[in-house]
Amino acid sequence: MAAQAASNTGGERPTGDLGRRIALRREELGLTREDAAERAGMASSYLQYLEEQPTAAPGAASLLRLAGALGTTVRDLSGGDVDLPPGLGQAGRRPKFTELTAQECRDLLSTHGVGRLAMHTASGPVIVPVNYSVVQGTLVFRTRPHAVPAQAAGAQVAFEVDHLDEALSQGWSVLVSGHAQAVTDPETVRRLEEQAYSTPWAGGQRELWIRIEPLGITGRRITV
Repeated sequence: MAAQAASNTGGERPTGDLGRRIALRREELGLTREDAAERAGMASSYLQYLEEQPTAAPGAASLLRLAGALGTTVRDLSGGDVDLPPGLGQAGRRPKFTELTAQECRDLLSTHGVGRLAMHTASGPVIVPVNYSVVQGTLVFRTRPHAVPAQAAGAQVAFEVDHLDEALSQGWSVLVSGHAQAVTDPETVRRLEEQAYSTPWAGGQRELWIRIEPLGITGRRITV
């Protein structure tokens, strides 16, 4: 369904912040542009304009209808919560808590994203966010040799990835435990550079690859 949604974007990616948020939320729900426009009571051509034009400035009524159609809020679509921590919303009525299977956890980890690396250091336990990729069943990320994440090499670590839907008060989390090690073999490094999707958002020279071999994987989901 998500692939179908992506095929209805006219071959172009949105360029404005509002457009990116609209398109991302629509694709998260598996909606085509036509489906979302019908829900919001607007022409699909207008929704295309909102998604693809960085200067688009829809009125309050249009934003309200679109937010309702996408099961979110005007604040979320407009980026008003960009500097706020997740989880500010109220708990949903009659929430359902379920354990995820190992395969469901792997599916949610997908191929790449941003996760939280938890480990022990000389100064105590720390948690740091890193951009990761999944290559042949292992988690990999790049860092600087003397950066905090590099201290994970040779140690047991935990790695957590999650997603929260503030509008619907639901979400999921996946926790991986395993052994981290530095990748030093030149051929393996070359393969990782070819196959890994994510590059560090922080930029700069981050030539050290760390690989986490999963020993355990668990996950939980909250739905309403």
